Amino acid sequence: MTVATVPAPPAGTGKNPAPRSGRAARARRNLTSPWASVVALGIGLIWSVPTLGLFVTSFRARKDISQTGWWDALKPQNWGQFSLNNYQTVLSGGGTSDLSDYFINSVVMTLPAVVIPIFLALLAAYAFAWIPFRGSNILFVGLFALQVVPIQVAMVPLLRSYVDMGLNASFWVLWLSHAMFGLPLATFLLHNFMKDIPRSLVEAARVDGAGHVTIFFKVIAPLMVPAVASFAIFQFLWVWNDLLVALAFGGNTPDLAPITARLADMAGSLGDRWHVLSAGAFVAMIVPVAVFLALQRYFVRGLLAGSVKG
Repeated sequence: MTVATVPAPPAGTGKNPAPRSGRAARARRNLTSPWASVVALGIGLIWSVPTLGLFVTSFRARKDISQTGWWDALKPQNWGQFSLNNYQTVLSGGGTSDLSDYFINSVVMTLPAVVIPIFLALLAAYAFAWIPFRGSNILFVGLFALQVVPIQVAMVPLLRSYVDMGLNASFWVLWLSHAMFGLPLATFLLHNFMKDIPRSLVEAARVDGAGHVTIFFKVIAPLMVPAVASFAIFQFLWVWNDLLVALAFGGNTPDLAPITARLADMAGSLGDRWHVLSAGAFVAMIVPVAVFLALQRYFVRGLLAGSVKG
């Protein structure tokens, strides 16, 4: 009795996934090679040197900063130069406005300016990705083209509109402005991520009788967390570090000015207290660094989403 044998399919056909898996394995080995890790570590160290210098300077007195470089303060015999006087001056105001007031202004300005464009962009991205309508492609291209419009071009018309509506000199002006400037990029990024969601998930939800609202909140929204976190980090850093929009629409009043405006005033008005700028810069960095560390895993997922298929 003879047993018929079935020849193995030739390499390169769709029935043999070895070539694809081999290419994927080689790509992973290249990305995780020791040399790549060494280069990445070297770039990270070089990038961190200025931040280290600023951090060391924030604990030194003005006289020491003027006479020696920050690297000299790292020598054991010079450790006595370090003190918290600069931070005490910054946080207490040092005879001027308290920095904590501007810190609170930045928090109040940033959080809604991040949430509003994300919510609107999610709705717009869902409409472009899963609701077919006439002219959607043209409208999406037009929305994407808004990214190239300089912010400075839109400032004067927007300011006139705010004054006519009686919204000038309020947090609403800052929230709406940052939301409008961030909405095109948010819609573009979230739409591209949303298009990679398998259509079978949406079709299965429709078969079960789910409408657009149920599909959006129960199927799409949970899968969009990495993409939302990625844009949230970008938008948060942009709004927190912004000075131009805050000064143009909110003025430089203590009730609306962010912490970046206070740092600019310290650089131009304190005169003999310029040495406290390094301490003020680190106070301003606390929240962005905390946000990035808290969302970094979602940030990496959002960047890598859709980069590997199959």
